[in-house]
Amino acid sequence: MIRVCIFKDTAGLMTGYEISGHADYAPYGKDIVCAAASVLGYTGLKSLIEVAGYKEEQIDYKVDDHKGYLKVLVSLIGDENIRTYTQVIFKIFEVGIKSMIESYPKYITLEYRGGGTNV
Repeated sequence: MIRVCIFKDTAGLMTGYEISGHADYAPYGKDIVCAAASVLGYTGLKSLIEVAGYKEEQIDYKVDDHKGYLKVLVSLIGDENIRTYTQVIFKIFEVGIKSMIESYPKYITLEYRGGGTNV
């Protein structure tokens, strides 16, 4: 099963996400659920750079394709445009994951951490 966690800061703003595990929906290389989650995760990461304007070194991320792991965290920097783009990117990621859950509820879960609690 793929587990997705979206992280929030104390103000409730999204600050990142973590994707872990394999769906086991189909054999390796043919698993559309894993492929879709990967596309959403990597697109979010690249969008933080190319759309929001973060430099790669400003993003705390870890990738392990073999284990099916991607974690992306950002510090919400002061520039209001970057903060807005960041929230839009994370919201699009969230919508995509929720859409996957609607179609494949046995293969993917979503939880939230933070928003005033320990992350």
